[in-house]
Amino acid sequence: MVFDSIKAGLLKTRNAIVGGISSALGMAPTAETLEKLEESLLTADIGVETSTEIIEAIKTGSGKEPDALAGVIRSKIFDIMRTVEAPLSVAPQTPFVIMVLGVNGVGKTTTIGKLATYFSAKGKNVLIGAGDTFRAAAIEQLDVWCKRANCQVVKHSHGADPAAVAYDTIRSAISKKADVVILDTAGRLHTKTNLMEELKKIKRVMEKELPGAPHERLLVLDASTGQNALNQARLFNEAVGVTGIIVTKLDGTAKGGIIVPMARELKIPIRFIGVGESAEDLKEFNAKDFADAIV
Repeated sequence: MVFDSIKAGLLKTRNAIVGGISSALGMAPTAETLEKLEESLLTADIGVETSTEIIEAIKTGSGKEPDALAGVIRSKIFDIMRTVEAPLSVAPQTPFVIMVLGVNGVGKTTTIGKLATYFSAKGKNVLIGAGDTFRAAAIEQLDVWCKRANCQVVKHSHGADPAAVAYDTIRSAISKKADVVILDTAGRLHTKTNLMEELKKIKRVMEKELPGAPHERLLVLDASTGQNALNQARLFNEAVGVTGIIVTKLDGTAKGGIIVPMARELKIPIRFIGVGESAEDLKEFNAKDFADAIV
């Protein structure tokens, strides 16, 4: 059931990779087929290095066998992705604090709502901090999600200091004995320097109130932005040290392969992938399921 939804969610990426060579699957690869495959891999944002390795593996050794195309692609992707397969584990200490990062438009606020639902379903007492005070809509969205997930939200007025929200969220979580805290943050990347300094300040405030917090710095990326998603991951990682990644909107793009060069370069654990609109479509990342769904 879980694999079926992942496979359905990755349909566009799978079609981008094997759609043009589907008639050649199960046959000995030709020069023309390999050229089409390389083009397809690059279109799906698999990355130059991985694409080259796949083509070379097909050309040599067991890659000459008729079933090589699908098998080699699957195997190479799995080998890379299994290095970043690491489900998010909530440590015994409470509250466990998750600081959620990401630029505007990636689905960050919605993802926070889905995370709240995920942890609530596991019996966790969840508290959300509405730290994106620059978007009134983000605060309203979190209110709606909290009602659905049966959790509480700490919020200030529109335009308030995000660090103050972080402070109050940590204090409230401690007093209410929350298991999991999820803090939203702003994502105005067009003011990059100001944003990164703001995130560093929020991180300092939380750590002062609760040593070790935030325990997870979770970056939300939109797969449909392709290489831009990889660039965003670099920027946020340099600023605050990303400990986990969630890749959203995989169901709406043919560029889902961007996860591969991201994993290869940054080696940051991928915690979840988003393959649909509902809360249940936020799936724990599994390297084998991902590789199987791609091909």
